Amino acid sequence: MAALARWCINRRITVVLLWIAVLVGLTAAAGAAGSAYSKKYEAPGTESGHAASLLREAFPGQAGDSETIVWHTGHGTVRAADVEQTMTRALDHARRLPGVTSVVSPYGAAGHAQISRDGHTAYATVGYGQDADSISRSQAQALVDTAKAAQAPDLRVELGGQAVGSTESTSAHLSEVVGVAVAAVVLLVAFGSFAAMLLPIATALVGCGTAYMGTVLLGHAMTVADFAPMLGMLIGLGVGIDYALFIVTRHRRGLKRGLSVAQAAQEAVTTTGRAVVFAGGTVCTALLGMLILRLDFLNGVAVASALTVLLTVAASITLLPALLGVIGTRALSRRERRALAARAVCTDDGCETVPQPEPPAGLAVRWSAFVERHPKVLGLLAAVVMAVLAIPTFTLHLGTSDQGNGPATATTRQAYDLLAGGFGPGTNGPLTLVATTDGAAARVAFDHLPATLEHTPGVASVSPAAFDGAGRTGVVTVVPDSAPQSRDTSDLVDRLRHEVLPAAEHDTGLQVYVGGTTASYDDFAAVVIGKLPLFVGCVVGLGCLLLLLAFRSVGIPLKAAVMNVAAVASSFGVVTAVFQWGWGSEWMGLGRAGPIEPFLPVIMVSVLFGLSMDYQVFMISRMYEEWQETRDNRRAVRIGLAETSRVINSAAVIMIAVFAAFVLSGDRVIAMFGVGLAAAVALDAFVLRTLLVPALMHLLGAANWWLPGWLERRLPRLSIEAPPAEPTGLAVPDALPAAVAAGPPAATRVRA
Repeated sequence: MAALARWCINRRITVVLLWIAVLVGLTAAAGAAGSAYSKKYEAPGTESGHAASLLREAFPGQAGDSETIVWHTGHGTVRAADVEQTMTRALDHARRLPGVTSVVSPYGAAGHAQISRDGHTAYATVGYGQDADSISRSQAQALVDTAKAAQAPDLRVELGGQAVGSTESTSAHLSEVVGVAVAAVVLLVAFGSFAAMLLPIATALVGCGTAYMGTVLLGHAMTVADFAPMLGMLIGLGVGIDYALFIVTRHRRGLKRGLSVAQAAQEAVTTTGRAVVFAGGTVCTALLGMLILRLDFLNGVAVASALTVLLTVAASITLLPALLGVIGTRALSRRERRALAARAVCTDDGCETVPQPEPPAGLAVRWSAFVERHPKVLGLLAAVVMAVLAIPTFTLHLGTSDQGNGPATATTRQAYDLLAGGFGPGTNGPLTLVATTDGAAARVAFDHLPATLEHTPGVASVSPAAFDGAGRTGVVTVVPDSAPQSRDTSDLVDRLRHEVLPAAEHDTGLQVYVGGTTASYDDFAAVVIGKLPLFVGCVVGLGCLLLLLAFRSVGIPLKAAVMNVAAVASSFGVVTAVFQWGWGSEWMGLGRAGPIEPFLPVIMVSVLFGLSMDYQVFMISRMYEEWQETRDNRRAVRIGLAETSRVINSAAVIMIAVFAAFVLSGDRVIAMFGVGLAAAVALDAFVLRTLLVPALMHLLGAANWWLPGWLERRLPRLSIEAPPAEPTGLAVPDALPAAVAAGPPAATRVRA
C-alpha cells in the first residue's frame, strides 16, 4: 500500500488522466454497444417456467409483448356511436405504428368479451412482434400518444403493459443529484473546506461512473437485470463517498500533526486505506454470495454490484491520494491552515511544526462516557427498539408487485384500476394453464377441464380450451376473482396444482402446468426461500471468519453476526411497513400497498451484511488497537467509541441521504432498496454501533477479546490497519509553506 500511495502521489496528474481516460473510453464503448438488460426474473426448473416454455414453442405468435388500451365513459356507454368511432380511429392508427403486429378491438368479433357488463369500460389489446425488452421507449411512447389523443371530456383513455410502463420511469439522475447534494453539505460542515468536500464526491462519481459503463457492457456477456445499474449506483455512491471520507479524515489529521501533504496522504492510504480495502472486500464477498443461488439474473446483479464496489475502492486508494496531492494543504480550512502556520518554529536550521494532538472532545466524549456509566439500561433500550422495528418482518409476503402498485397518477395504474373495476381484479393477472395432450384421452380430458375449473373456488372465468396445430399442446386461461398480488390468488395456484389438476389428469396421460404472473412469482419466491438459509449462512460465516482473523477474538465476530441479523430484520420491518402495509407509500409517491419482490431479501441481505461490516471494522479496529496497548477493556471501548463515532455518524448521514434519495427514482423496486438500506444504515450507525455494541462490550469486559490458545496458535495474522510509518523519499507537491512542508521532527510526531 505504501508503494502504491507513493506512486499515485508522485504521479498524481498521470493517475487523474488515466482514470478520466478509462471513464471516457468505457463511456464511448457503452454508447456504441447499447444496453442489453433483462426484465425476466425467472428461476430455472419451476413449473411456471416450464409452462412459459411450452407456450412459446407451441404458440410462437403469442411470444411478443402485449399492451392494453382501456377507455371508460362516465355517462352513456362505450358502445355509443361517437365513442366507437373515436376509438376505432385511434385503434386503426395504432395498427400502423412501428412494431405493432395486431390490435384486437372490442368492437370486432374476436373482442366481444372486452366490454364490461355495465358498458362503461372497454379495452383493446395491442400485440408487438418483440418482447418488452426489445421495444424501444419511442415506440411505446408513440402508442401512448396515439391512444391519449382520443381522450374527450367524457372519454377517459389509459394504457397498461410493460412497454408502456417504461415511458413512465423517471430518470435516476434526480436521485443522484439530491443524494450528492446532501452529501456535499455534510462534508462541507465536517471539513470546513470546499476542496476537501469535493474530493470524496469526485472520487465516488468517477468510480461509480466507470462501473456504470462497465455494467452496460457486462449486459452483453451475461444476464443483467434492468435494475442492476441503478442498484450499483446506489451502493457505489454510498460506500464510495464514505470510503473517501475516512481516508480524507485521516489525511487531514496528518496535516494537522505537521506532516507534509505527501506524507499525510501516504499515511492515510497505508492505514485507513487498508481498512477501506478490507471493508470493501467484505462488501464484495457478501454481494458475490448471491452466486450461490445459481439464478442467472441475480448472478448479473451480484457481479455488477461487486464491480461497482471494487472500482470505488480502487478509486479511493489511487485517484483520491492523487487528488490530495493536487489540492495540497487546501484539504484544511483556512482557519486550520492559519493555526498550522502559527505553530511553526523557525531556527537557523529551518522551520518545524510543533505537533498538537487533538484528543476527542465534545458530544462524542460525553456520549461515550454516558454509555460506559449506563450500559445495561441503554443496551436494553436499543434492543427493544430493534425488536419493535423487526415485528413487521414476521408478516413479510413475497409476491408479484405489478402496475396496480404504481403511483396513483400513472396511466398504467389508472388502466389497472379501470380493468379491475370493470372486469374484476383478476383480469390484470390471469393464470395460464398449459398442457401436453399426447393421446386422445388427454385431449378429451383437457376439453372438459374448463367446465371443472368454472366451479373451482377463486375462479372468476375460464376460456375454452385451445390447441396448437399439431394438437399436442393445449392452453386454457383462468381469470381469478382476486388481484394478482393477493394471497387468495396464490392460494388458487396451490389449489389448482395440488387438488384440481391432479384429479383431472388421473389415468388420462394429461399433464397440465400452471403459469402466469402470480404462479411465476410464487415459484421464484419458493426457490429463493429454499436457498436463503444456505446463502445467509455462507455470508455470515465468511464475515465472522474475516473478523476472527482481524481481531483475534471469538466474541467480536459473534456479536457482529447478531448485530448484522438485527439490522437486516429491522430494516425489513421498515420495508414491510411502508410497501406491504402501505404506511406512507402513497404519500411518498410509491404507490399502493403490495407484496415485497421475491428477490429483494437476497440482494438486501448481501448489501446490508457488507455495509454493516464497514462500521464494525472502523469502530472495532480502534478499540482493538487500544486494547492491545492497555489491556483495559473499559478504556478501549470508551476511547474507540469517542474517536470513531463522529466520523461514523457523518458517514452514516451521507449514506442515508444517498440511499433515501433513490425513493425519487420513480421505480418501486429501487425505492424498496433505498428505503431498506437507508433504514438499515440509520439503525446500524445510531442504534447498534453507537449504543448497543459498546454497551454489550462494556458488560462483557475482557471476554470480548477472548480467544482459545490452540486457535490463537493456528490462525494466520491479518492486520487491518498497518502502523503509520514515516514516509520518505516523497516529492513535496505544490508550493507549500516551508514550515508545513518540513513537518515535525520524527521524535516529536504523535500517532494519529
